Amino acid sequence: MTSGTGIWLLLAIIGLGTWLIRLSFLALLGRVERVPPAVERVLSMIPAAVLAALVVPGITRAQGHLDLGTARFAAGVLAAVVAWRTKNVLATIAVGMGVLWMLSAVSS
Repeated sequence: MTSGTGIWLLLAIIGLGTWLIRLSFLALLGRVERVPPAVERVLSMIPAAVLAALVVPGITRAQGHLDLGTARFAAGVLAAVVAWRTKNVLATIAVGMGVLWMLSAVSS
């Protein structure tokens, strides 16, 4: 098997797995009458967990290694505080972007 064929086979297997996972939720949708409150609570936390998993490496490893003294990290911390206190997405983005731009302008 050439490496190109292996990559295409891997992509096909990943695509099939993704399709089966999505199909399983559609198949279960009509069979479950009520989702338990604990499951609803866990499902409500998934978007925040995914967002944190995407953002945290970008602000803590901006230069490829752990660096907590960057403008990105400071802006991320302030944005997290605003998100925690206000639960407002627009205010969080505005504060995070504003602090990042100010600190980048001051440091350059």
